[in-house]
Amino acid sequence: MSDQNPYEKLGVTEDASFDEIQDAKGRLLLQHRGDQKLIESVEAAYDAIIMDRLRMRQEGKIKVPERIRFPEKLSPPPSFTQTPVNRSPAWLQRLFDNPTPAELIWPAVSFSVLTTVTVFYRSPDASILPLLLALGVGCNVYFLNRKEQQLGRSVLLTLAGLLVGVGLGTMLAGFLIPQLTAIGFTAEKFATLMTFFILWLISSFLR
Repeated sequence: MSDQNPYEKLGVTEDASFDEIQDAKGRLLLQHRGDQKLIESVEAAYDAIIMDRLRMRQEGKIKVPERIRFPEKLSPPPSFTQTPVNRSPAWLQRLFDNPTPAELIWPAVSFSVLTTVTVFYRSPDASILPLLLALGVGCNVYFLNRKEQQLGRSVLLTLAGLLVGVGLGTMLAGFLIPQLTAIGFTAEKFATLMTFFILWLISSFLR
């Protein structure tokens, strides 16, 4: 095989097209994979043909394909997209969630229904409010546990939200008694609505 010229080594004729030479090279590399000596021989024959084609091009005998003359035109330079870096502390990233649309919609629908019932419940008897709060607590535990599969943590976060919502709502209601009375709201009803809002935030945006 050493006496063969580069074209014979690749198994092509001297007037073979560049694509035929490329195909022959690829076929031989695949055929002789594992035999480093033959692979080097094929690579050397291919390089010799390319150099021969370039020499002939300089002599005006052939036209070298664009892919040989200007290979940079065939493949555009890779573009690198910079990924935004989250620089918030690790504990904060573990605490807050990036919810999917489904994780936002269902808690919003559930707490909207509970809020609507609370707002339009006009009976002076407020016995329904604890029932609505219980439903809100159950919804919150369910939505949190569905995301993280940690029932104990879901219960603790829900109880914390319940305490914060009732406490904050009661405190604010003390400052807004005249306004609440004017629209027919009691302090208990306002505290219930505030609790639903806190629970929705927890179920949607906390892990």
